[in-house]
Amino acid sequence: MVEINSPGFRFYPTEEELISFYLHKKLEGKSPELDRVIPVVTIYDFDPWHLPEFPGELCMGDTEQWFFFVPRQEREARGGRPCRTTTSGYWKATGSPSYVYSANSKVIGVKKSMVFYKGKAPIGKKTKWKMNEYRAIEEEETNSTSSTFSIPKLRHEISLCRVYVISGSFRAFDRRPVAPVTIREPAKTIIYQDETTAISVKNVSKMEAISSPDENNLAMEEQDYLNLHDHTDAD
Repeated sequence: MVEINSPGFRFYPTEEELISFYLHKKLEGKSPELDRVIPVVTIYDFDPWHLPEFPGELCMGDTEQWFFFVPRQEREARGGRPCRTTTSGYWKATGSPSYVYSANSKVIGVKKSMVFYKGKAPIGKKTKWKMNEYRAIEEEETNSTSSTFSIPKLRHEISLCRVYVISGSFRAFDRRPVAPVTIREPAKTIIYQDETTAISVKNVSKMEAISSPDENNLAMEEQDYLNLHDHTDAD
């Protein structure tokens, strides 16, 4: 059995998995053991840098992201807006909420992105702490006798929040490839020989990431690496 703290092991769910599996099971009251994976925390009672102290079992030791089930606030239940102010600052929404889709292009939830600002609104200082708040859409019941169009209804009882810090690592959540990575076989060895001096040998393995957000950067880094070695060989 793989230990949770084994190198390379990481809790890495997709947005579809977060909503369709974890959030829906929580809303349905099924699988109480889910709280060991994603704990229930009233995150607005804490500053974001304290939230890593309450990780799920699979996020222990993670330095980039943490997941929490967040119960609806009382003021929300009474029809008010949620309070996202903490002791040291406040969470501010960025952009408009967006839909989350399943693999078959069905809308399954709504995502709201936020950034934490330290200080008092509206003049707080932006920090590296970010959050995605996910709410599930109530699943439609099949009713063959009704032809009325039903408007999707959000489930507000519990939301699932992913809190994370901006990272330069290629493994970060937002840099996940949108398509499988194709690896090409190493190119054949090419021998260059001029008339005066030594022989230069190159054997380059190339890796392509299809539709990857960092494809251009990786290609440029690879070319810079090759150019550097060309100059070194020439010297």
